[in-house]
Amino acid sequence: MPDEKDLLETHRNHLISRKMVHKFVESHPGTERDLESLLDWCRTVEKSDWRTFADVRATYSHADQVGEMVYFNVCGNKYRFLTWVNYRPNTAAKVLLRAVLTHKEYDKLSLK
Repeated sequence: MPDEKDLLETHRNHLISRKMVHKFVESHPGTERDLESLLDWCRTVEKSDWRTFADVRATYSHADQVGEMVYFNVCGNKYRFLTWVNYRPNTAAKVLLRAVLTHKEYDKLSLK
């Protein structure tokens, strides 16, 4: 029988792809100072167990659902993470990180 630790690990979100955060920092000079905070967001997502958008809001109260996407304000609203979340009722979600943007980039995108 699996122990409690094994059960907890099987019900954590699966984040795809943390690499996008590193690529963002590499391509945006000056953002390296925020890398640890950006990775904290990744760690929090990976430790969470989201079955519904209400679960997301319990973790990140400023998350917004826009159609099938969930947008997160990160680092005091300096950055936006655009994700697609595959909610699954019997296990934690799969979270696909679709874009990492500065707030200025996001504003330009949302004006189109």
